[in-house]
Formats: sequence, structure tokens, C-alpha cells
Amino acid sequence: MQLKPRDRLIVALDLPSVEAAQAMVARLGDAVSFYKIGYQLAYAGGLAYVPRLADAGKQVFLDLKLHDIGSTVAEGARSVARLGATFLTVHAYPQTMKAAVEARERSLQILAVTVLTSYDDADLAAAGYHGSVAELVAQRAVQARDIGVDGLVCSGAEAGKVRAIIGGKLKLVTPGIRPAGADAGDQKRIMTPAAAIAAGADYLVVGRPILAMPDPRAAAHAIVEEISRTKN
Repeated sequence: MQLKPRDRLIVALDLPSVEAAQAMVARLGDAVSFYKIGYQLAYAGGLAYVPRLADAGKQVFLDLKLHDIGSTVAEGARSVARLGATFLTVHAYPQTMKAAVEARERSLQILAVTVLTSYDDADLAAAGYHGSVAELVAQRAVQARDIGVDGLVCSGAEAGKVRAIIGGKLKLVTPGIRPAGADAGDQKRIMTPAAAIAAGADYLVVGRPILAMPDPRAAAHAIVEEISRTKN
């Protein structure tokens, strides 16, 4: 099924409270249909907000990046499914991915995070990894494909190579999206919306370039329009 341009934009509700998130969702209105809840909001009451967003017709991406022993990951995935979330992230370690895939229920889809977009080769070396970001992303993409996750999270810089590995069935979700001229912030591997879509991304995750704008709705519309003009 062909995704509508609006449904390919996921707005990251990186906000300090449910009240702030509700106000932002109200400002964005029908310009946005998909929201991401990460650590900041999840730990400030955001988990209870998931069913309310779902009941309002919005899709929800819970970006919890689960990574623990298999039984703990499995039970976490089952709990998230009951909240009504569409996407849940886990770290792309084989045991973790396998546990989440086997435990997914209802319409919950498991996304594996390859390498965080705030990491570069030097960060991997400092963490004890050998090889480059691109090499680790490729290795994890192969493992994720073979285990049967529903999609992968990777930067736009690796989207083309990952798409070649996973084919057309798995979804590709790309954070670190910055419109031309926007500040990179704490991201190191960034890409514009058009470039990420052209590289093979299905969904784009955007936070500050929308939330921090004087008119967040207009900023969201501009990104959706850029998506609609780009083919992949």
C-alpha cells in the first residue's frame, strides 16, 4: 500500500510533559498523523498518553529502544502492544530482536535500531567496536532481516545501502532529519527530508525543526510538501 506523504512524517514529541504534548498535538492538528514518544515524555506520563492518541486516530511510535534479557524484552513488547502503539524500537542485538519479534501482538511492529544517529566512527571505537558505522549498520541490517523484524531505524546516510540489504518488505525509519539550513544539534549523521526519501526511507522522524518553530504546523506542512515532491 502506498503511503500518503503526511503519514510518512513522524513528529517526535520530545517535550517535558503530557500537557505540553497535548498542546503541540492541538497546534499541529490534521497536519500530522504520526507521533513518536521517546524517553523524555514516556517517563513523564507519556505511556498513558499513547491510548489517547490512538483513540484520536493518530499512530504512535514508542521509541523505547528495549535491550535486556529475552524474557524481559518479550514482556515489554506485549505491554506496549496493549497500549495501542504502532511501532516499538529495540536495539539491533540478535537476542533482543528475536525476543521482541516472537512476542509482538496485535498490530505492533518491531523496529530495530542499527546505530544511533548521534554516533560516528570515533564513538564506536570508544565503545569498543571495530570497524565503521556503515559496516556495523550493514551487519545489523542483515541480522534484522533474517530474524524477521518489521523495519529498521537508521540514518539517511546509510538508508540506500540498508534498503539494498533488506529489500522492499521491511520499513525504513530515518531520524536525524534536518531541513536545509537547520541546525544539526546533537546529530552527526543528518540528511534533508528529500534526500532521505530519495535514499529509500519510508518514514522520517522530525523533532526540533518542527517543535521549535514559531509556527510548527507550517513547518510540518513544508516537510510533507517536500516529501510529496520526492520519489523513492
